[in-house]
Amino acid sequence: MNDVNITIIGAGVVGLATARKISGTYDNVFLLEKHNTFGQETSSRNSEVIHAGIYYPENSLKARLCTEGKNLLYNYCEKNNIPHRRCGKLIVATTPEESDIIEGVRLTAMNNRLTDLVMLDKDEIAELEPSVFAIKALWSPSTGIIDSHSLMKQYETDTINNGGQIAYNSEVSSIKRTLEGYELTVKEADGKNYSFTSRFVINSAGLTSDLIAGMVGIRDESIKIWYCKGEYFRIIPPKNRLLNRLVYPVPHPRLEHIGVHVTVDLAGGVKLGPDVKYLDSNIQDYRLTPSKQEAFFSSARKFLPFLEFDDIAPEMAGIRPKLQKPGEAFRDYYIMEESGRGLPGFINLIGMESPALTSSLAIADYVFKLVAI
Repeated sequence: MNDVNITIIGAGVVGLATARKISGTYDNVFLLEKHNTFGQETSSRNSEVIHAGIYYPENSLKARLCTEGKNLLYNYCEKNNIPHRRCGKLIVATTPEESDIIEGVRLTAMNNRLTDLVMLDKDEIAELEPSVFAIKALWSPSTGIIDSHSLMKQYETDTINNGGQIAYNSEVSSIKRTLEGYELTVKEADGKNYSFTSRFVINSAGLTSDLIAGMVGIRDESIKIWYCKGEYFRIIPPKNRLLNRLVYPVPHPRLEHIGVHVTVDLAGGVKLGPDVKYLDSNIQDYRLTPSKQEAFFSSARKFLPFLEFDDIAPEMAGIRPKLQKPGEAFRDYYIMEESGRGLPGFINLIGMESPALTSSLAIADYVFKLVAI
């Protein structure tokens, strides 16, 4: 007999959404988080975009869960009064070569069953965003922005209302296989340890998810997390008011990133970023690099001709938990119930980078089905 039915490790947006879903059906559900509150890593250091599901290869989890999750998320926001806005996004081409790339993006989106995208010419772009330079653009009206903190707070509230329990300042230090499940040892903020047993364990630990998997003996280089840092600059007022929508350049061919782009927020602020830098070690380094201003300025000015060098300033940094090595081809999410490795009831969620916020409700539904086996 186990102390706990289901334990979820990690209270980022995916862990919270999963706890919310599972606690709605099952009793004795626990969510463990090493920080003193939710969403302290990747979930609070991102662009807060509700993605449409445009870029990802057909039939990938990233494509399917994003398109499903987007609709679920908009409905959830409306039902729970979570601040959000369906502002739309322009993917812009500034050269004929980039125009050809945009056509490829459109075809990928069509394969992902996105039917609302519209190709715009220069005059049509100017009607939407007069301050943006582009010769062609792909317009995505269903892309939006969201207050991610309010979203995570609502997931937390739903979990508690469902009877789920959340333990903050609780860092998992070891996991051992038992006859009927798993024994977890947890270190609290005061340094004390306690242990308990759980029938199911769901590993949603984000940046340390591969380390959690390692605790039960999974040593698999193919699911090693690579820390990929992205920095943001903000556009200083009053020029932030020249933009009302998300504006993206054409994406990187291997989808390592989708380029330094313009993100508007619900308060009227405008960010540029993120850039991409793989870190040499998996240390959470959120320091800013003011010397990157020239690179950000040069990248953005291709489609924001009004921008002057001193119109931008360093804003923040985040780290993506990527499965994709530097220079490697596209990698999908790894979401797996690990009976095949002799670990029944252990479910890994590894490489949960963007569009995981958009996909969070759909990911939770997917994981729920793995628990009900």
